[in-house]
Amino acid sequence: MVNQPMEPMGSAEMGESRSTFVAKTYLWMFLGLMTTFAASLAAIASGVFYVVFSTPAIFYALLIAEVALVWILAGRLHKMSIGAARAMFFVYALVNGVTLSSIFFLYDLESVALVFVFAAVIFGIMALFGYVTKSDLSGIGKVAMFGIFGLAIFWLLSLFFDFTAVEQTVCFIGLALFLAITAYDTQKIKKFYEVYQYDNEMLQKASIYSALQLYLDFVNVFLYLLRLLGKRK
Repeated sequence: MVNQPMEPMGSAEMGESRSTFVAKTYLWMFLGLMTTFAASLAAIASGVFYVVFSTPAIFYALLIAEVALVWILAGRLHKMSIGAARAMFFVYALVNGVTLSSIFFLYDLESVALVFVFAAVIFGIMALFGYVTKSDLSGIGKVAMFGIFGLAIFWLLSLFFDFTAVEQTVCFIGLALFLAITAYDTQKIKKFYEVYQYDNEMLQKASIYSALQLYLDFVNVFLYLLRLLGKRK
């Protein structure tokens, strides 16, 4: 993931205001989440869920595709068109919807809904903090990113070793890290605007890229809360 705004390309007259840019970014994030939800339901209703989770090769191929989409979008944002950036974002949301469809089988539906609402509330609080604070959150963001890298290693090792005894503690740590990243990524939206406010094309692409980062933050906050509070079937 790219942690700092990229250098501006080209110039143009200033278009939308910062508040409009931020609001539009959150709208893209919301549309991405709704796409994921719809894809999860469609995967279950159509039977795709059973095919994916009964064939490990397909499941892991989808996970690899998700990682590839994020890295391509981050690494080639300058070169791709606005339409391509949007398409990659929604393809990611669709694929992620399929891989996340298992939660409807693992957890009680009412529990999933309640956790989602709770996740939305605390995510919103941290996003608001990131938007209004005058403090520079770059340091917190860098520390949190190292922490998330450590989490990735933990979950990878958990495929081979039994870490059940410390799993709940790790979930609390993961939740705290992604809430911190939420505030950092929200503040970063304002920095993107400052860099690209005179370059409308890059501003539109930066909005999509920021929406993807916020989407990932929210999904991880939701999943960690679900592990902690969700009622399993």
